Amino acid sequence: MELKNLISSFFLLFLLVGISSTTAASTGKIKVRRPCKRLVFYFHDIIYNGKNSKNATSAIVGAPAWGNRTIMAGQSHFGDLVVFDDPITLDNNLHSTPVGRAQGFYLYDQKDIFTAWLGFSFVFNSTQHKGSINFAGADPLMNKTRDISVVGGTGDFFMARGIATLMTDAFEGEVYFRLRVDIKLYECW
Repeated sequence: MELKNLISSFFLLFLLVGISSTTAASTGKIKVRRPCKRLVFYFHDIIYNGKNSKNATSAIVGAPAWGNRTIMAGQSHFGDLVVFDDPITLDNNLHSTPVGRAQGFYLYDQKDIFTAWLGFSFVFNSTQHKGSINFAGADPLMNKTRDISVVGGTGDFFMARGIATLMTDAFEGEVYFRLRVDIKLYECW
């Protein structure tokens, strides 16, 4: 009886594989999804260094035992947790009128490689956009471009899903950096 069940199982498997390969072969195309919305913003991060409290938009709130909260820890900043409230602009000029705020945190999460994990939102309250776009994911900082997930949103971006491609547009030591964020939404309501 086991042999009969085994033969029946193999027959069913071959039948399913044959049907699925015939269906894929008959269409001959892989559906390419196009974004329903594409946006590009810049956000500007000025890390508190003990002397720039008036201009700082981020601060180290957690550090390993060998670090402190005004200087990044070691070569890869491993263990530093930074909270930020950065201006978002439409161009790469820090002094341009902000269209929103980038609010969240990044955590330097590897000891031997310069990389971080991000969790943040773009919060908008302007005539052009209202609501937020939420992001999460790994940020391998040494790569020229890196993708993180768009995991949701509110207001104009209700239930948005997609990918944000990050690119470090500029940096000045460990005090200032600017990211270009190219957002491609694939689910728009």
